[in-house]
This record gives sequence, structure tokens and C-alpha cells, in this order.
Amino acid sequence: MGYEFTVVTADIEEKSIRTEKPEELVLVLAKAKADAIISKLQSINNQEKDADPTIVIAADTAEAISQKLPVGDYIKDAEPTLLVTSDQVVVYEGVIREKPSSKEEARQFLKDYSGGHAATVGSVHVTNLKTGFSKGEWDRAEVYFHKIPDEVIEKLIEEGIVLKVAGGLITEHPLILPFVKEVVGTTDSVMGLPIDLTRRLLKEAV
Repeated sequence: MGYEFTVVTADIEEKSIRTEKPEELVLVLAKAKADAIISKLQSINNQEKDADPTIVIAADTAEAISQKLPVGDYIKDAEPTLLVTSDQVVVYEGVIREKPSSKEEARQFLKDYSGGHAATVGSVHVTNLKTGFSKGEWDRAEVYFHKIPDEVIEKLIEEGIVLKVAGGLITEHPLILPFVKEVVGTTDSVMGLPIDLTRRLLKEAV
């Protein structure tokens, strides 16, 4: 998306935070990440009082943030530091799926998606560290698959990337892309950071 940003890890125990609804879970987790990072940022900001303003992104897919945020002339003395946190889960047959805990679980996830479909539910939470503005929203996308050959599943497992993403679900990978039948929603939402939602929250935060 073109933003210049600094990545800070939240280091929270996500499994200790549970809710029944996926939409609530991703919102609560994104907010928990923000709360954990704010204390870290306070010390960073004290060290960098004279530095340029920063957009800080804490996300499973930190690569996906947009064009440089225009800041109005009304901000005279200092521009805000914006903290962006996010979270994502996959929902399959009503069950919340997070990152696979093993190769065996990742294999089962992919076999389930083969010829079927799953949904991604993701959240974005933006905090303006200057004004205290804090807001989060969620976004959902549905992914429908053709039959995925077993050899493709095994190559994905061997490569290991499916072990690092929610539900083991990935659509942009060259091995899986030919078997994506349809995406209802946006690809960036499936990848973990809805661009339009992120951009809107950033502008609201400023």
C-alpha cells in the first residue's frame, strides 16, 4: 500500500483469549495486541521525540499497508503516530480455525477446503497515540475451491507456509491459485489486511 512503517511485535498469548464468535475474537485479539504494544511504544516514542511521524503496524501480514497517509494542515506541531493491529481466523463449517498446530492438522485443513469453501474473518484496529482515538472493525470474505490434488497439498505442507497462516488457508500462492474457484469479498481481506478498511480507519484516526 506504500506506507512507511515500523513493525513491533505484541508478544501476547493469543490462545488465552477466547470468544465464541469469530468476529468478536478477531476484534478482541487486535485490541489486545494494541494494548500490549502501547507500553512498548511509549518508551520508543520517548527516545524518538524529534523523529519523523510513524505508522506502526502489528499484523500477521505486515507487508500489506497502503499509500502514504495525507495529513491535514491543521496538525501544526506534530503529526500523530498511528498504531495498526490486526488479527484473522478462518471459519470452516462454523468452527474457528487459527494457525495449524502441526503438519497433520494443516493437511486435514487443506483436504477439507478441497472442493469446498471456507471464510476468513479479519479485523483491523487503529489507535492514534497522540489523541487517544481507538477503533476496530472486522471484515469477512468467502473462498470457494476446486478439488485440490493431494500432491499439491503435500508440496504446500513440505514448503511450510501453510503452517504460518490462519486455518492453513492461502489463496495467492502459485500452487493453490489455480484451484481457487471464487472469492466473495476482496483478496487483500483473505490475505489478512483489508485495504479499504485499513485506509478508512487510518483517515478516521487522523
